[in-house]
Amino acid sequence: MTNRNLNGNKEAAPFLLKPVGKDYLWGGSRLNLELCKDLAMQPLAETWECSTHPDGISMVASGEYAGQNLAQVLIEHPEYMGKYANPRGELPCLIKFIDARQDLSVQVHPSDDYARVHENGSLGKTEMWYVLDAAKDAKLVYGFCHDMEKEQVRNSIMAGDIEKYLQKVRIQKDDVFFIPPGQVHSLGAGSLVAEIQENSNITYRLYDYGRTDKMGKQRELHIEKALEVACLKSSRDLRQPMRVLKFKRGYATEFLCRCRYFQVERMMISTRHRGEVVEISQAENSFQILLCVEGCGVLNWNRGEMINFFHGDCVFVPANSADIRIHGQTTLLKISC
Repeated sequence: MTNRNLNGNKEAAPFLLKPVGKDYLWGGSRLNLELCKDLAMQPLAETWECSTHPDGISMVASGEYAGQNLAQVLIEHPEYMGKYANPRGELPCLIKFIDARQDLSVQVHPSDDYARVHENGSLGKTEMWYVLDAAKDAKLVYGFCHDMEKEQVRNSIMAGDIEKYLQKVRIQKDDVFFIPPGQVHSLGAGSLVAEIQENSNITYRLYDYGRTDKMGKQRELHIEKALEVACLKSSRDLRQPMRVLKFKRGYATEFLCRCRYFQVERMMISTRHRGEVVEISQAENSFQILLCVEGCGVLNWNRGEMINFFHGDCVFVPANSADIRIHGQTTLLKISC
């Protein structure tokens, strides 16, 4: 019997996604070894877990659309995106795991307005990092130690001593960093993070430590564009956001980030007895994404339909999905737009 919602429409089923990998030179091996991505890349720097961006489109890994790319499924079923439906099947957000074996370049992203004019109508890039793990001495760059001028930054890049002006912040597991357009930043070596961002792949590199790629060439810098969009004011007031845990039977939740582009909630689920589940109501007229950042569990809906998910898995929940139930010992990031 076909399951239908109150409007008489067929209810869609959640499905697992398979990511696209990126082999940037600063990456490592943890995404394969610890998150079991099984991608033939060395290094494996990023996995684009939920992406409809043309630079890397995720594949559907379970259910009736297994083996198809996510964008094509959403073109054929725009109702899965709810109010974000569009004829190109493009989601407004992109979700990644990042393994930084080495420091990332010092970089900055443009705003929507700047990218629209200077990057052929692209979106800008607002993003958030959730730290999954960090070496004891791991740091990230977040802006400058004091106010800077464009010429001062330009000269320090040419001289190779810009690092002395950058604010470096120690990080640890469970930290959250919101990175708006214009914020100069860099993820440091020894960091494993989940990144939630706008659906964009626009990055302006300010500085890359003089490194060379596989061909022996230094990677391109985008100094002038970066200086046009970068905030050069001191970022010394950086603090972790206030977070409030809300406890219910079998789980606890907290908001990590809410902005105009996405909302991220952390769910810590601990159901220990048979039949004990956590129910998640589908967001009104919008899709949701569940990213497993710890543990494992079982997701159920309708009459016995289910998905087993594990550490590192990503589940797409369509806008017209049935309400779902989760059983397990797991931590999820629940992402909506």
